[in-house]
Amino acid sequence: MASLYVSPHPDDFRSLQALIAAEFCSSSRPRTVTEQPPAALNACSRPTLVLGAGVESVLSGSSAVSWYLASQGKRVGLDEKQQSQVWQWLSFADNELTPVSCAVVFPLLGVTAPDKKLQQSSRTELLRVLKVLDKALEPRTFLVGESLTLADIAVTAALLLPYKYALEPSNRKVLNNVTRWFLTCINQPQFLQVLGEFSLCEKMVPVTPTANAPAKSNAPAKTSAAAVCPQATKATAAPKATKAAAAPQEAGDVKDDAAANGPPKTEAQLKKEAKKKEKLDKFQQKKDMEEKKKKLPTTEKKAKPEKKEIGVIAYNTPTPAGEKKDVVSPLPDAYSPQYVEAAWYPWWEKQGFFKPEYGRKSIGEPNPRGVFMMCIPPPNVTGSLHLGHALTNAIQDSLTRWHRMRGETTLWNPGCDHAGIATQVVVEKKLKRERGMTRHDLGREGFIEEVWKWRNEKGDRIYHQLKKLGSSLDWDRACFTMDTKLSYAVQEAFIRMHEEGVIYRSKRLVNWSCTLNSAISDIEVDKKELTGRTLLPVPGYKDKVEFGVMACFAYKVDGSDEEVVVATTRLETMLGDSAVAVHPQDPRYQHLRGKSVLHPFCDRKMPVVFDDFVDMNFGTGAVKITPAHDHNDYEVGERHKLDFLNILDENGLLINVPAPFLGMKRFEARKAVLQALKDRGLFKEIKDHPMVVPVCSRSKDIVEPLLKPQWYVSCAEMGKDAADAVRNGQLKIIPDHHLKTWFNWLDNIRDWCISRQLWWGHRIPAYFVTVDDPSVKPGQDMDGHYWVSGRTEEEAMEKATKRFNVTADKIHLRQDEDVLDTWFSSGIFPFSIFGWPNETQDLNVFYPGTLLETGHDILFFWVARMVMMGLKLTGKLPFKEVYLHAVVRDAHGRKMSKSLGNVIDPLDVITGISLEGLHDQLKDSNLDPLEVEKAKNGQKYDYPSGIPECGTDALRFALCAYTSQGRDINLDVNRILGYRHFCNKLWNAVKFAMKTLGDNFVPWEKAQLSGEESAVDRWILSRLAAAVGSCTAGFQAYDFPGITTAIYSFWLYELCDVYLESVKPVFGDAEADGAAQRRALVCRQTLYTCLEVGLRLLAPIMPFVTEELFQRLPRRLPRDSPASISVTPYPETDEFCWQSDEVDRQMEFVMTVVKTIRSLRADYNLTRTRADCYLQCIDPATASLVQKYSLQIQTLSSSQTVHAVPADQAVPKGCAVAIASDRCTVNLALKGLIDVEKEVAKLSTKKGELEKQMEKLKEKMAKNDYKEKVPVKVQEQDAEKLRQSQAELEKVKEATDNFKKMM
Repeated sequence: MASLYVSPHPDDFRSLQALIAAEFCSSSRPRTVTEQPPAALNACSRPTLVLGAGVESVLSGSSAVSWYLASQGKRVGLDEKQQSQVWQWLSFADNELTPVSCAVVFPLLGVTAPDKKLQQSSRTELLRVLKVLDKALEPRTFLVGESLTLADIAVTAALLLPYKYALEPSNRKVLNNVTRWFLTCINQPQFLQVLGEFSLCEKMVPVTPTANAPAKSNAPAKTSAAAVCPQATKATAAPKATKAAAAPQEAGDVKDDAAANGPPKTEAQLKKEAKKKEKLDKFQQKKDMEEKKKKLPTTEKKAKPEKKEIGVIAYNTPTPAGEKKDVVSPLPDAYSPQYVEAAWYPWWEKQGFFKPEYGRKSIGEPNPRGVFMMCIPPPNVTGSLHLGHALTNAIQDSLTRWHRMRGETTLWNPGCDHAGIATQVVVEKKLKRERGMTRHDLGREGFIEEVWKWRNEKGDRIYHQLKKLGSSLDWDRACFTMDTKLSYAVQEAFIRMHEEGVIYRSKRLVNWSCTLNSAISDIEVDKKELTGRTLLPVPGYKDKVEFGVMACFAYKVDGSDEEVVVATTRLETMLGDSAVAVHPQDPRYQHLRGKSVLHPFCDRKMPVVFDDFVDMNFGTGAVKITPAHDHNDYEVGERHKLDFLNILDENGLLINVPAPFLGMKRFEARKAVLQALKDRGLFKEIKDHPMVVPVCSRSKDIVEPLLKPQWYVSCAEMGKDAADAVRNGQLKIIPDHHLKTWFNWLDNIRDWCISRQLWWGHRIPAYFVTVDDPSVKPGQDMDGHYWVSGRTEEEAMEKATKRFNVTADKIHLRQDEDVLDTWFSSGIFPFSIFGWPNETQDLNVFYPGTLLETGHDILFFWVARMVMMGLKLTGKLPFKEVYLHAVVRDAHGRKMSKSLGNVIDPLDVITGISLEGLHDQLKDSNLDPLEVEKAKNGQKYDYPSGIPECGTDALRFALCAYTSQGRDINLDVNRILGYRHFCNKLWNAVKFAMKTLGDNFVPWEKAQLSGEESAVDRWILSRLAAAVGSCTAGFQAYDFPGITTAIYSFWLYELCDVYLESVKPVFGDAEADGAAQRRALVCRQTLYTCLEVGLRLLAPIMPFVTEELFQRLPRRLPRDSPASISVTPYPETDEFCWQSDEVDRQMEFVMTVVKTIRSLRADYNLTRTRADCYLQCIDPATASLVQKYSLQIQTLSSSQTVHAVPADQAVPKGCAVAIASDRCTVNLALKGLIDVEKEVAKLSTKKGELEKQMEKLKEKMAKNDYKEKVPVKVQEQDAEKLRQSQAELEKVKEATDNFKKMM
C-alpha cells in the first residue's frame, strides 16, 4: 500500500493539497503518515508519496504528488487539452499565487518579521492576481471543464491562507466569482473530509500561534515557514512578494535569534522606535486639528446629487394580448428582463409561428428541408416547474427553434401526464382538508368527478409556466393522457397486447405502499441509505421506528437441542418464515440435510434448504427465508417449492399469524416479536447494520414487498428488440456512455407490473369471468384463462361465451378495479398523441419522431418502454435519436432537496426573490421544524441577499452553457446573473451600433464581401463566419457549451471589446472626405451584418432579447422579411463562408501587441496619458502588418501614435521596453510623461532590498557546513532564489538606466 507523508500542521496548504487529491482516489487511497519520510528515500520535503521500495518509487513535492493522486481519481482532465489547462493552473498556483499569499499571511502568523510597506505592496499584488482569476471564473463553475479537477484543488489550496487570515469581507465582495468558486470547492465532500469546518477571515489581524491542530489532524502545530509551507520559498513571478516569500525559513531563524539575544537594541530597532514616535506625534497633531475644527462655526455642505440606480424597468405601453409589442418607442437605457419579456409570447402564439403549418399550405406538403418532430416529456399535472423542467425545456426549445429557423416542418408537441398516484393523493388531501371526507365517502365515480374538477381548475398551471420560459410548443396540439383520444389508444394497446399474450395475469411480489393501498413502480421508491441505527418517521405511527439494526435469534433444530442462528433487519417477517437456507458447500451445516427447524410461535416445521445464493461468510452463514415478503426469498421459495405465507394485509396489519401478533400493526409487531423471542431465550443480540430502506416518494411510508395478483407485461422479447435497435445503429443514444445502462437493463429486463390499486387513471379493460355452469370449473383470480379484455363489456361478453362455449346468460363479468401504471400511457405517448390506432395525417407526417430529449435518470423507466411499445404496436421506432442531458444539482454538487433548502424554482431566478421570500416558501412545505431550520441555513449560505432578477434569457443561456454531456450539472445562480450582465452588454452594444448606423441607414440586400472592407472589417466577418460554423456544428452534435461559448465570445470579446472600439475613429472621421465616407459606409454594413447575424445565432437560446433587438433593426428586404426572428432563417456556413485563418492569425498578433502595450501602460500607471509607441519589427513583413493595423493598435492600446521601426533602426531614448513576440518589441516613450526622479528612487530602494537579500543568501550558502547540513531540495531552492533575484536585479538596473537617460 502506498504511503503519503504529510505535515501535521493545519496550515500547511501543500500537504492539504495532496490530502484532498488523495480523497478522490476511492479505491487506491494511500496510507497517511504525519512524520518525516525516512532518510533513505532522499525525500526531505513533504508531501512525499512512496509507491513502493526504492528511490525510483518516490514522488516528492505537492505538484508531482497531487498530479499522481488526482490522475488516479480521474481529476486531471478528460483529454490532452484539458490536461494542459490543468498543468497551466498548477503553474499559476505555484508561481503566481503561492508567493504573494505567503508574503501577505506569513507576517500575520509571525513567520516573518512584519514590514508594513512590503506587506501593503504584497497585498496589492495578491488582489491583482486574484482579479485575473476572478475574470477567468466569471463564466465558469470550475477552472477546467464542467467538473472539479486538480486545477481547482491546487488553486484552492494556494488560497487557503489568504481566505483564512487576510481576505476580509470587503475584499471577498469585490472577488465575487473567486469567492463563489472557492466556497463551492471547500464544500465538496472530499475537501470537507480534509479541512473540516473552514472559517473565513473577518478582519486581518496578527494571529497568535496555537498548539492545537484542527479536528482532522491530531499532531501539534508549530507556526514556522517550514511547517506552513516547505516550498513557500519557491521563486516567484511577482517581484513585490519576493522579500517575504523568498526565505521564510531564515526569517523564522532570525526571529528565534532575536529572542535569544536579550534586551540590547540594534540600530534598526532604534530607527523603528523613532519612526513609531514620529507617527504618534503626527497622529496627535491630527487629533488637535480635528478638535479645533469642531469649535469653528459649521458651514452647510452642498448636497451631492444622489446616484441614480437603474431599477426594474417595466413595459407600460397598452398592448392587447396577441397584438405586436411597441417597437417604435426608444429602447430603455438599460436591459431589463421585465421590459424585454413582456408581450412577445402572446404575439408569437397568435401569429402561429410555433405551428408546423406556418408558412406552408399543409403539413402534408413535401419539404426538401425535412421534418423535425419532438414530443415533450409530459410533466405531471400536479407538478410545478423545477430546474429539471427548466433544463429540459431550455435544451428542447433551443433545438426546436433552430430546426424551425432552418426551414424544416417543425413540431414540438406539448402534453401533460395524469400522474395517477400524485394526483389522487393531492385531491384526497384537498377533500379531507375542505370537506372532511375520504374518497370512499364519495364513491369511485364521485371521486373521479372531483379529480376532473381539480384538473380543470389547476391542471394548466404548468403550461403557463412553460410559456414563461419561452417554450415554442404548438399548444393547439396539447394532449392530456386522460383525454378521450389518448385513453382510447391506451385501451387499444392493452387489448392488443393481452390478446397476443404479451400482457398476462400473475401473483408476484410488488412494491406496496400501505398508506396509498397501492402497488408503486420502482421510480416511486426512494432508497434511503442508513449507516446504522436510525429512527425514522412512518405515517400512522406516533413514535419514530427503528431501522439500521440487525437482530439475531435462533431456531431450534427439530429433534435435537441444536440451534441455527439467523439474522434479520425486519424482525416481524420471521412470522412468515417457511425455511432456513445455507450454502451447499458450507461444512458447518452438512449434517442438517433433510432436517427442519421449529418455528417458536406455531407448530410449523421449516426445512433447511441448500442454495447457492447464501453468502456463507456473512454472519452465521444461515439465512431465514420469507418467500412472501422478500424479493430474494421469493426466488428461493420458487426454486425449492416452499410455502408462501402472506402475513400482511393491504393496510400493513398482521394476518395469518398466531396470537398475540394477529391484527397488530407491522412495526408494533416488530417490538412484540423481539420481546417474545427474549422470553423464550432465543434472542441473541442486536447490532448496527448499514442498510437501504425503501421509502414511498409519495406517502413517505416504508415500502413492503407484498404478494398480489397483478397484470404484467412480458418484456424479454420486446427488451431484446429495443437493445438490438441500438446495437445495429437504427437508434442512436447520445452521449454513448449511457449505452452500458441501456444494455444492462434491457439484457436483464424483468417483466413489468402495470396494475395500480387506484381510482384515478386508465381503468384496466379486463374482466374476470364467472360461469354459472357445472361443466366449467370455477376460476382463480390469478388464472389468466378466466380473464378476457374488451373495448366494451359487450365485446368482453362475446369473447367469454366463445372461450367457455356457454350462452351469455350463464356468464357474469367483473371489470378489474385497478388502473394501469402511468408509465404505460407514457410509453405510447409518441404515437397516441397523433390519434393511433387510427390513420391520421399527423401520424403519417410526424411518426416516427426525430428526437427524444430528456434526463438520463428516466432512461429505462420511460425511454426504453417507449422504444419497446413503439416497436411492438407500430412496428417502428418512435424516434431516431435520444439525447440525454445531465441531472441538475446545486452549486456544491448536492442533489436538489427541500430539506437542504437548495431547491430552486426557475421563476424565482427569472423574477428574483428575497431571502425572506425563500424562507416563506419553506413554511408551505411539508418539512418538519428541524428540517425547516436546516433548509433556512442552507438558503442563507447560498443566497444571503436572496436571488436577483436574472430573466428568462439568462436562465436559458446558463442552463445550455452548463449542459456538458456528463451526468450532473452543478448550477450556480451567480453564474446565471453573469449571463444577465451579458444581456446588458448585448443591449448596450446594439443601442450604440444603432446610433452609429443612424436613422437613414439602408442595409445591402445581401450579406456579402464588397472587397472594400478594412483589415478589421475583414477580421470581424471572419470571426462571425467562425461563430456560424461553431453554432451549426454545436447544434448538430448537441454540444450546447460549444454553442454558448462561440456566441458569448463573438459578442463580448470580439465584437464589443475589439471591433466596436476599433471602428470608433472611422465613424468619428466619417465626414472628412469622400473616401472617409465610403470607409464609414462599408464599416456600417459590416456592423449591421454582425448585429443581424449575431442576433439570429443567439435567437434559439435567448428568444426574448433577440426578438426585442431584432425588431429594431432595419431589414435587408423589407417586403419579404419574416415577421419574427423566430421564423427568420438561421445563419448557415455556405452563406457565411468568410473565415480566413490568415486574417485571424494577423489579428491575433495585433492583439498580442495591444495587450503588451496595455500591460506596459499599467506598469507605469498611464491611466489617461497617451504615449507614442514604437514597434521594432524583426522583418519587413511584420513591419507591413503593423502598418496595416496601426489605427487599430493605436485605438485599442490608447497610444498617441504608433510607428513601425525596422530592427536595425534605433528607437528614441527614454522608452519602456517589452517583448510582444519573437517578431516584435514594444517601446513606449515615457520621457516627459512620468516623474522620472520618483521612479528612479523607487527602483533604487528595490535595488537595495534585492542586494541585501542576495547578500544574506550568499552568506548562508557560503557557510562551511551548508553542503552537508542543508537538504538538497533546499539547496536547489536557494540556488533558484539567487538566480531569480539576480535576474530581477538586472531588470531593475536596466530600468534605472532607461530612466536616467530621460533625466
